[in-house]
Amino acid sequence: MRRVDRPIAVASATVALSLAAASLGPAVIAQTSQTVDEVSALLSNERNTIDVIDRYGGSVVAIGVSVQGETMSPYAGLPDSEVPEDYRRFRDYFGEEAPVQQSSGSGFLIEYESEPFLVTNFHVVEAALEPETSDYRDGAEIDFTFPADVDEAVAVDVVGVNPSFDLALLQLQDESELPDAPALRIADSDGLEVGQKTIAIGNPFGLESTVTSGIVSAIGRFVTTIGNVPVHMVQTDAAINPGNSGGPLLDSRGQLIGINTALINPQGRSFAGLGFAVPSNLLVESLANLETGGVTDISSTRPRLGIAAQALDMVPFALREQLSLPEAGVAVIEVQPGSVADRAGLRGSDGTVSLDDDFEVASPGDILVAIEGEPVDSVDDINALVTFGSEAGDELDFSIIRDGVAIEVTVRLEVSTANVVRGDVG
Repeated sequence: MRRVDRPIAVASATVALSLAAASLGPAVIAQTSQTVDEVSALLSNERNTIDVIDRYGGSVVAIGVSVQGETMSPYAGLPDSEVPEDYRRFRDYFGEEAPVQQSSGSGFLIEYESEPFLVTNFHVVEAALEPETSDYRDGAEIDFTFPADVDEAVAVDVVGVNPSFDLALLQLQDESELPDAPALRIADSDGLEVGQKTIAIGNPFGLESTVTSGIVSAIGRFVTTIGNVPVHMVQTDAAINPGNSGGPLLDSRGQLIGINTALINPQGRSFAGLGFAVPSNLLVESLANLETGGVTDISSTRPRLGIAAQALDMVPFALREQLSLPEAGVAVIEVQPGSVADRAGLRGSDGTVSLDDDFEVASPGDILVAIEGEPVDSVDDINALVTFGSEAGDELDFSIIRDGVAIEVTVRLEVSTANVVRGDVG
């Protein structure tokens, strides 16, 4: 039987009201009996939130994802003649079809090249897709439900995905099913300021069209998302819970400033005031590639070095002493052939070294200590200065320690669609 906590909540509310009355005194209690004009009592901030939801709430959808689970039969693939008779009788009576796995998320309507599209997170739809494609798996379904008709699911196709930015672009299979809802306008997320208002709309825990609000708590936060590339995010204290993924984060004008993606939930709490959204500008720069279909990644739009690297503070202290490595910096472990780093002459590991005769590890190659004079202490620093802080065509001065000697290397950045090294950081 479902437990109902309402009586406890009511009791708590009564205590709170009693305390308030005791502290404010009889004169205040008498004032509360006066008639209040409810409309004029709305604060301007409240009125703004209501106006934004009235205009754009109908453009935010609930997403349902259904995936046929895999059969766990120990005799899968064998002909019936080789399956034990007892198991066949059990299978014929109970069946062995795996249950359908279901999940939910959120999405929203945009317009691109005069056509309507729907946007969500890649991780919301990933389970329904064949690995490294935008094609449906057999038996998988994705449908959207608009607030205007919560009883009617709308079938969609996945046009393209970008796992690096955790984005997916979808389109209705039948555009006649598109309700009369406005496409969200996209704001310039580079102009965000800490402290400005945020409004999140989504489908947390399957509760469609849930609205929460807060402020921009921080910008440029590097958070490891579903992919292997830390992306600079918008941090907000608007409540973001499971099911909000893929929904819009709006400003006070109702414009899109981010795509709600992740939360930090210490001690297992669902919401701790730490929500993160992919900045809207990353959606803007990805749309052309997403619309062409298939799978793209960060290297389709952003300059990358093409290296795998490791922060020196992650290298065992004994090895740092043994090799006379500096206290801070990033060690290049691998350089992708033909990459920007390769053309600039950066060097990765050329072998292994023994640590206390117990085990061998890759020997560090070049040690990056600064880029354009800015200290580099972590792989996030490389992402911030190169991938998100520069443009293709820029020439950056890298300060490097090679074989114990400090040198300067000029690196000319490019956007490359070549495959990157697994674990690539810049």
